[in-house]
Amino acid sequence: MANIVEEIKRPINEEIKLFEQKFYESMQSRVALLDKVTRFIVTTKGKQMRPMFVFLCAKLIGEVNAKTYRGASMIELIHTATLVHDDVVDESFKRRNFFSINALWKNKIAVLVGDFLLSKAVLLSTDHKDYDLLTVISRTIREMSEGELLQLEKARKLDITEEVYFEIIRQKTATLIAACCEIGALSNNADEDLAKKMYDFGTFTGMAFQIKDDLFDYLSSNVIGKPVGIDIKEKKMTLPLIYSLRTAREDQRKYYFNTIKRYNTDQKRVKELIEFVKTSGGLDYAITVMKDFQQKAKNILDEFPDSEVKKSLHMMLDYVIERKF
Repeated sequence: MANIVEEIKRPINEEIKLFEQKFYESMQSRVALLDKVTRFIVTTKGKQMRPMFVFLCAKLIGEVNAKTYRGASMIELIHTATLVHDDVVDESFKRRNFFSINALWKNKIAVLVGDFLLSKAVLLSTDHKDYDLLTVISRTIREMSEGELLQLEKARKLDITEEVYFEIIRQKTATLIAACCEIGALSNNADEDLAKKMYDFGTFTGMAFQIKDDLFDYLSSNVIGKPVGIDIKEKKMTLPLIYSLRTAREDQRKYYFNTIKRYNTDQKRVKELIEFVKTSGGLDYAITVMKDFQQKAKNILDEFPDSEVKKSLHMMLDYVIERKF
């Protein structure tokens, strides 16, 4: 899988290298403690999928320029801030096999670092009068917050329909990938229609990405290091589960709703529910929907002339649903 990521990066290799330097610069401050934390963030970064989307989409319709780098930095600042805040909310002490910020520096510092990164993203746009990018990131932050709160509200009531589930994952996950693609286009002064097309491309990609993530909850834990059934334990209603409960007999539905509500930490009951989802076609249904979103994204991509960048984006779409972690 690492080789595939390198292959996808090929047309933007130089840009990604330069971006790493610019991103670190965008996080610097005069406070020694903040600098220490941001240095740690840079050394423990992930695959940088989101900046890759920004650069690839910019190159698909034009060139990578100074505004593209600022846009990619803004996206990565928001993404990093939300991860730092998420770890505090989830009381999580590990992130990508490293200790999380809150584990090393406590919650108060982690929350303040997250706030600092969000403010840096806003300042990066206003300092350079990138008001179109500011509009995109402001909308993205709002939607991501709404998506998280909607999911928390629904976890209490367990009344998630498929439509509500799609809205949650669009806001929680797809909106940030959509912003990457839209910003890549806007950095090349794309008109409204083209920017919207790239936004839609990112939305469909992000929807497929999140459904794939939700499928991991039913697969062997040693593949991704995430325990099986963790979503069920957290009362998260994901697509395979929603479908299986919707198509179940009334007595099954009551029994499994009770598992989620009252026995969500009972390993035997959780395992039983996972088996039910598998045998009732929940996984197959979710895979079909995921591939449908992937195809919608590919259809948009196919409107553009062939190029190395287009090929990389096609590979990225395949990677999104074939990845093992």
